[in-house]
Amino acid sequence: MNPDLELALELADIADAISLERFYAMDFKVETKPDSTPVTESDRAVEKAIKEHLAKARPNDSIIGEEYGSTGENLHGAGSRTWIIDPIDGTANYMRGVPVWATLIALAIDGKPVVSVVSAPAMGRRWWASPETGAKTSLIDGRVKALQVSKISDLEHASMSYVSLKLWDEKGQVDNLLNLVRDVWRTRAYGDFWSYMLLAEGAIDLTCEHGLEIYDWAALVPIVEQAGGRITEYSAELNPKSSAIMATNGLLHEKVRKYFN
Repeated sequence: MNPDLELALELADIADAISLERFYAMDFKVETKPDSTPVTESDRAVEKAIKEHLAKARPNDSIIGEEYGSTGENLHGAGSRTWIIDPIDGTANYMRGVPVWATLIALAIDGKPVVSVVSAPAMGRRWWASPETGAKTSLIDGRVKALQVSKISDLEHASMSYVSLKLWDEKGQVDNLLNLVRDVWRTRAYGDFWSYMLLAEGAIDLTCEHGLEIYDWAALVPIVEQAGGRITEYSAELNPKSSAIMATNGLLHEKVRKYFN
């Protein structure tokens, strides 16, 4: 196995042990960050534990985390190795007892996310990817399954997931979204990381959203791409500042882009 993937899976085990225990106990405190988003003690505890382990296992690598910022130098340039961590993606779900949340762990080399793990312990699921292994998931019964996006090539047959209609409204994109919604077969708002994992599994065919940071999407990239899909901005390729993200099975990508350009 890729040694970086092996380490990422080990980090996910550490994260799961912390986050799952507190999720079931519901004994954590919730605060509001300056950007008005919630954060729990579990978010901070998970990120702290991951960073401490990385400091020992990969002392020369840089780290970007949601709660404690960045460490190291040359985060995105040539020769860089940067771990990108979202300790709990779906904090709003976590603090309300909804099991759809996950720890996102990615390693970007030369600025490109190439190895990642998405671990959702309350759902009993985990997804991971590397160039050597491709994209895979572990099912509730313990079986490991290779991931492959769907072969749907027409929007009229496509299933779509989007996130937060309020954010689309704030970005002035509601009309564009509704035009797309009218042309696809089915829509749901599965939310957060799960939309992208369902895409990688071939269960849905496209997803799009606004208001993301690099730690929200970096871990999604290797899994979507190794499953045969495509993940970009609406009108460009991804960069460290990307915030508006769309992912498809690849066959639908340019068709979807037309709605937002």
